Amino acid sequence: MQEPIAVAVPLAKRMMDVIVSEKRLPSGEEVKESLKELGLEELYSGKGLALLRSRDVVALIFPRENIVVDVLPASGEVSDALEVIAYHDKKLNSLILEILPANDLEYEGNIGIEPVIVNLETGELESVPVLGDFEEDKDGFYLVIDEETFERWKEEGDLNTCPLCGGELSWRGKRGLCLDCGYGVKVRGGNE
Repeated sequence: MQEPIAVAVPLAKRMMDVIVSEKRLPSGEEVKESLKELGLEELYSGKGLALLRSRDVVALIFPRENIVVDVLPASGEVSDALEVIAYHDKKLNSLILEILPANDLEYEGNIGIEPVIVNLETGELESVPVLGDFEEDKDGFYLVIDEETFERWKEEGDLNTCPLCGGELSWRGKRGLCLDCGYGVKVRGGNE
């Protein structure tokens, strides 16, 4: 079963790639294509809104000056719903991408995902987001990150803190397992 976090984090990774490489927010069309790559089917597009769905997840895209994507369980349970928000912060002159609970009062977990912050003056990534794709194997459900992401996280962050919920992460080789949320982190091509 696919949960909203398993769509929101890979979507944020794809959006971050556009923000970092092109120093602009992705278009609504690019976000829609990313969601299709993640296995969602387009049901509606028009009038400032797009609706996509998989068996387990529904995504609503609101492309305006900013991009807002609501990712909800298909069951309609709002407690696990997330928002992926990308915007230009004029005061900081930065492009910012965040994953937030869609409903702070109902959300069952804790989102520990660091926002993406790209300074438009320097073009530099000023934060340490740990984003990637999810993969399931016999041992569980893992966030798969590349070596570059791992090295940046190792230099700037705390490898013992789960990048998804902020809980305690226990490492064994190239795999970490969160003792709180149960998700794992797997480094593809990197050293522990």
